[in-house]
Amino acid sequence: MNTIRNILAVIGLLSILVSVIAYFKVDAVVQRINTFDEDSLHIYSDFLRKAYDSGSAVDAMVYRVEVRQGLKAADVDVMIRSIANELNIKNVGELALYKEVEAITGKPFRFVKIYMLCNAMTAASILNYNDAFASILPCRLSLIEDQQGKLWIYTLDLDLMIHGGEPIPPALKAEAIKVRDTLKTIMHRAAQGEF
Repeated sequence: MNTIRNILAVIGLLSILVSVIAYFKVDAVVQRINTFDEDSLHIYSDFLRKAYDSGSAVDAMVYRVEVRQGLKAADVDVMIRSIANELNIKNVGELALYKEVEAITGKPFRFVKIYMLCNAMTAASILNYNDAFASILPCRLSLIEDQQGKLWIYTLDLDLMIHGGEPIPPALKAEAIKVRDTLKTIMHRAAQGEF
């Protein structure tokens, strides 16, 4: 009987210990989350929902727009460059990936082109804040023909950068939101065939 009572006492003591540790760990996590941007919980819950629905964290990290049926890749290509120029975001490079694949394989490949767009002063401000953001610079749009022949325009979901952690300085946040909105404007206008 004493053995059972001792075992139960040890189990009870371990339970209390685990509960106390969990409380302090949860409390530390809650305190840390409270230092994040006010929209971070919404951004992360949306990210988790997208990851769950798609089964892919990469799908959850992107923003995409379907190109209106009937538009050709060559026309959307011209529109993306033209609208970017109009909105004062510099095209600092392009990669016609489909041409590279075709040159290597000797076989046709679906249309895939990546546009590297940048506002140099915003990029400098972002880097002055956190060098890790260099991994997302310059901003990229990708015009992709999917395996069913539909055209899509993709970019990273910049809301993760803007709202995903501690609040970034207000002036930088305003610049980042402007770049995000400019990219979305380019995407939506090009996808609808609107110069």
